[in-house]
Parts: sequence; C-alpha cells; structure tokens
Amino acid sequence: MKNFIPLLFAGLAILTISCQNSQTTTSNSTSQGTDTIAVNDSTLFHDEHSSQNSLDWAGTYQDTIPCADCPGILTTIKLYDDGTYSYRAEYVERNTTLQDTGRFMWHNNGSVVHLKGKDIDTKYKVGENVLLQLDTEGKPIDGEIAENYFLHKVF
Repeated sequence: MKNFIPLLFAGLAILTISCQNSQTTTSNSTSQGTDTIAVNDSTLFHDEHSSQNSLDWAGTYQDTIPCADCPGILTTIKLYDDGTYSYRAEYVERNTTLQDTGRFMWHNNGSVVHLKGKDIDTKYKVGENVLLQLDTEGKPIDGEIAENYFLHKVF
C-alpha cells in the first residue's frame, strides 16, 4: 500500500502533463478579422476574412450620387478580377462626362479599394454587392446623406 500512493501520484502527474500538451487553443480577433487556431502547439492556421478574399466584389456598380451644382452624378464603376477598373461619371443635365481607367489598390486589410488614375483619386469601402464612397480622409460619409453615397452592384 505504501508503494501504491506514490505510484498513483506519478500516474496522475503524467496524465495531467500529457493532457496539457494535447490541448487545442483557439483565439478570435474580430477587430482584425483574423482567427488563429493552434493545434498541439506546433501547427498554426490563419483564417483572414476580408472583402477582398470573401466577397464576390468584381462587377459593375452604379448609382446617382449627390452633386453640389447639378441634380446628381450617375456614377458607374467596373472592378475587374485582374485588379483594373473603369470609372464613368455623367453629370445629370449637363454635357459633362468624366472617364478613367487604371489599376486599383486594396487598403485596410482588403476592405477598401482605392481608384487612382489620371482624373480620379477616390476610395470605396467594399461590401456585399455595394461600394460605399469614402470622404477625402478615407472615412465613411456619415449623417442623413450617407445612404446617398452607395453604388449598388448591377451585374
């Protein structure tokens, strides 16, 4: 019996240590959009979700956005899978059209596209079938007029 108690404690210690080594650790960091999963302390998986890699963002977006001195600007943006874009802005009740093409860049961990060409330099937050035009500082336009700056995907 005297030999049994130390043997029991040794067995429990070995069992505890082996259970601790095979634990799976999961941490979620939603502010970064990153999930890190560690399995057996030796394998790491990174699951980064962003508009760039999670949404069907390529396509044509169109809507009429506000204009300071006209009824609106019919804006059409085409985003292509190869990282290029075409931009067309028709000023309503005017004979003015602005067109541009080029390559776009992804910002903010893949949630914002930046169209920078010869005639335009603007950013849009990419959502499910929608582009939200951002202000000159790259922030969402807020207030009652915010909904007027959405371009909806048409195809």
